[in-house]
Amino acid sequence: MTRALRFCRTAALIGAMVLMPLAATAQEALSPAQEQAIEKLVHDYIMAHPEVILDSVRAMEARQQASGESEQQAAVIANKDALVNDPAAPVAGNPDGDITVVEFFDYRCPYCKSMAKAFIDALEADGNVRIVFKEFPILGPESEFAATAALAAQRQGKYRDFHVALMAHKGQLGNDTVLAIAGELGIDVERLRKDMADPAIAEMIRRNNELAGALKITGTPAFIVGDRLIPGAVAIVEMMAIVNAERKS
Repeated sequence: MTRALRFCRTAALIGAMVLMPLAATAQEALSPAQEQAIEKLVHDYIMAHPEVILDSVRAMEARQQASGESEQQAAVIANKDALVNDPAAPVAGNPDGDITVVEFFDYRCPYCKSMAKAFIDALEADGNVRIVFKEFPILGPESEFAATAALAAQRQGKYRDFHVALMAHKGQLGNDTVLAIAGELGIDVERLRKDMADPAIAEMIRRNNELAGALKITGTPAFIVGDRLIPGAVAIVEMMAIVNAERKS
């Protein structure tokens, strides 16, 4: 919703607040002259005190943001087990860490790629953070192929290295490129192809998509730290500050 539209709606609401008590007490409908007088009264007040509209818009936006954040936090809490304890989800860092950071990502997302290596390095350097990866391929069939290949590589103990390599790749990430990267890492490509066809991997991606929907995640990357959902790319310093704050709490 644009600010102009919110402005108009707020103005209409103020007008309605003035008109409703008058209409409720009147035995008959207001005459055209009365309606014009009330409209002029509202117009003149708004023109004389435009800050009323701005204050109303800001208050409404703050309430909407607080409501949205509250709903997302409730969704995170309700889905915490699926977020942090899915036994099929790839994990890096310290598997027994005191803080779990969950990431939803797409291998073709430039924002995910820009922070991927530094993100993993910083959390692993902490020594006490558990990282849970949620493949969330939303950018088309090539993203789905890469996600499927990465999950299949997990069965060869190569998920982390493959994940980092896919994120580090510059340029188009077509299917042949994904398989070539796998081969360069010493992954058995024929076995990888076979494992990629396992319905269990498609089911894992389906669960991730469903979970993202429950949390109202529509883009990548998105992170969950504790009960907090963080949409979009963040600076590594900020991420570590969030982790440390969660640890203290």
